Order: sequence, then structure tokens, then C-alpha cells
Amino acid sequence: MSAKAKTPSNDVKKPVARKDMSKLAWTWKEMKNNWVAYVMLAPYYIIFLLFTIVPVLVSLALSFTRFNMLEPAQWAGIENYTRLFLADDLFITACKNTLIFAAIIGPVSYLLSFCVAWFINELGPKLRALVTLIFYAPNIGGSVYLIWKTAFSSDAYGYVNGVLLELGVIDKPVLWFGDADYIMTLCIVVALWLSLGTAFLNFIAGLQVVDRSLYEAGAVDGISNRWQELWYITLPYMKPQLLFGAVLAITGAFGFGAVVTDLCGFPSVDYAAWTIMHHLDDYGGARFEIGYASAIATILFVVMIGANGLVKKLLSKVGT
Repeated sequence: MSAKAKTPSNDVKKPVARKDMSKLAWTWKEMKNNWVAYVMLAPYYIIFLLFTIVPVLVSLALSFTRFNMLEPAQWAGIENYTRLFLADDLFITACKNTLIFAAIIGPVSYLLSFCVAWFINELGPKLRALVTLIFYAPNIGGSVYLIWKTAFSSDAYGYVNGVLLELGVIDKPVLWFGDADYIMTLCIVVALWLSLGTAFLNFIAGLQVVDRSLYEAGAVDGISNRWQELWYITLPYMKPQLLFGAVLAITGAFGFGAVVTDLCGFPSVDYAAWTIMHHLDDYGGARFEIGYASAIATILFVVMIGANGLVKKLLSKVGT
């Protein structure tokens, strides 16, 4: 037998390792090998590109122009941004209110959603389904605003005013959503009430998929109580759900505005709950100053991206 026949493996072409290829070449090779998957994903990518990426880029470009939708856009440089921070006092008020809302609603709604999900997860299947429906019910339809506006109606027929008048706590009805001293607090309470929506359903789903055998292995390794199980097993296992819930919390906190509009009108009394979203709606939807509105949207987008990056960094330390 010849030497060539003895060593047939010499004729076999070895696969090229990733470390021997550039990142671009390796990516292109993987795309060719899995072209069917990319074809199936193409409709989503196209829609996402056209209706998300392109509008963001167009908004960024328009933020450096003067554009009112009637005349051609004119280049303005950083004029819109200078005007926002140096000449627009109402924008500063909007930033302050938005940060207050975000600092309270974001973390509290996130923790509240997780705690409720954790509590529900400990129940039996039938009771879990019933309690889940009860907690999610406020997010079905728009009846929640009617309930709160009825309870805090500004006349004596409002439930809260009626009870307080009956108890002698007040001697005349309080203008709850018409008083700048109460608007911010009430809107935060309503927003927290509404926060038990998609986020806590997401957390319940994450808790349901945790592998139960991990708890047994953890007990062998020295985990002795539920808090250690939560920190070292549950939370690390459901990091994708935690990140998704954080994105929802950030979006809801910084995009806070619809609750104020429905409860207090547009604008709220003395701009007590005026947010960046209200400022954006005012200039983009009422005044049609699209260039200026695009600058507001760009700043809000950058702030939300920064907050999302911070949360991802904090979540990366969970379980370490």
C-alpha cells in the first residue's frame, strides 16, 4: 500500500477556524451557510429599517434644520439645541419633571412588577391565572382613567372629596387634578398603578422557565435560603426577561405623558406635570416646528439610550 493510501486524511480539507478569518469574512461565511434563515427574517428587517432606523436618522438630520412642513428645510446648525438649553425655560421645566417621573416611576414600577410576579409565581396554577388577570385588568381598555378621574373629581361628588368632607378633614372640595400641588403626586400614583402590565407578565414568564433542578444543585453547593436562591439562581437565569422589563420601564418612564394628558388636560395647570413628551407634542403636533421638535426627540432618544446602557451594566452584575 502506498504512503498516500495510508494517510487519506491528508486529502481532507480542514475547516477554517474563526481566529484565522477576519470578523467580516467570518460573518459573510455564516450568512451564506444560513441564507434560508436570513431570507425568513428579511421582512422583519426591512420593516424595522424603514419604520424605525430611517425615521430616527431623518429626525436626527432634521434637528439641525428649520423646517415647518410647508417650506423647504433650511440648515440651522446647532441653533435648535442652543435654543432648547439657553432660551427655552419651559423645556428646562419639562426636563426636570421628566427626570422626577423617570427616577420614581422607572425603578419603583420595575421592582413592583418583579415582586408581584414573584408573589404570583408562588401560587397554584388556577389561583395564579386568576390573580394575574386581576393585576393585569387595569391595563385593559381606558377605564382606569375614568375610575381615577371619578374618584378624584374636583366637586363634592368625587369619592375622595365626599369621604373627606364627611369626615370633616376638609371644609370644601379639593381641585385634585386642577391644583398644581397635587398633580405630580397623583399622576405618579396612577402611572405606578398602570405599570403592572406587560412587564410583570414578562417576569412571570421568566420565573416559570427557571430550571428547578438548579435549586437542588444550589442547596448542595450551600445556598440555604430563598434570598440566596433569588440572587444566585433565579435572577441570573432570567437576565433576558430582566433586561426586557428594564427596557419597558425606561420607555414608560421617559415616555410618560399620556397619563398626564388624560387626567389633567394639555397642558396641565401651571405646567406642573409638563414633560419632554408634552414639549415634543406641542412643537411637533401643534406648532409644526418639525426641526425644533426633532431636536427635542433626539435629546430624549439619547437620554433613553444612556439610561438603557446604565441598566444593562447594572444587570450584568446580578449574581456575581
